[in-house]
Amino acid sequence: MFKDKSVAVVVTAFNEEKLISNVLESMPHWVDHIVVVDDGSVDKTVEIVKGFMTKDPRVSLTSHSVNGGVGVAIASGYKFCLEKNYDISVVMNGDAQMDPEDLSALISPVAEGSADYAKGNRLFHGKAWQLIPRYRYIGNSVLSLLTKVASGYWHIADSQCGYTAISRAALEAIDLDDIF
Repeated sequence: MFKDKSVAVVVTAFNEEKLISNVLESMPHWVDHIVVVDDGSVDKTVEIVKGFMTKDPRVSLTSHSVNGGVGVAIASGYKFCLEKNYDISVVMNGDAQMDPEDLSALISPVAEGSADYAKGNRLFHGKAWQLIPRYRYIGNSVLSLLTKVASGYWHIADSQCGYTAISRAALEAIDLDDIF
């Protein structure tokens, strides 16, 4: 629970055997549930997650037989969160690029009711250059700039970031079969 709100984290994963353990081990204790959505991995991602399920009752696994892409994985995780009635659903990828220490700052506006949706920004602090692979950092920066130019939303610095939190009310208002 976070500020009297139940929190589920959707961890999308495709061939993340090298990093999924870092994500699961670093999850804050106040997160109520962690649903890993395996999107057709062909490595040991599923095996590793199943091992965590025996150690941490908060962890569950949903698997896709074929890779549908991160959007499909997010939609599956959101559906799980709606079925289980969580107040706040967070998306965090299995590649360990989203810092769990930032989770409370990300979800605070949603938990306090001042926002229904919050989006992270990986490019905001100086450590991003060291943490994100160079090609991704540069690609993200370019795509974010182009998104700003095309949309006029100049205040959004990392439009490609998938580190998000959404309220149950907002999730209920979305057609999850049509979002991606």
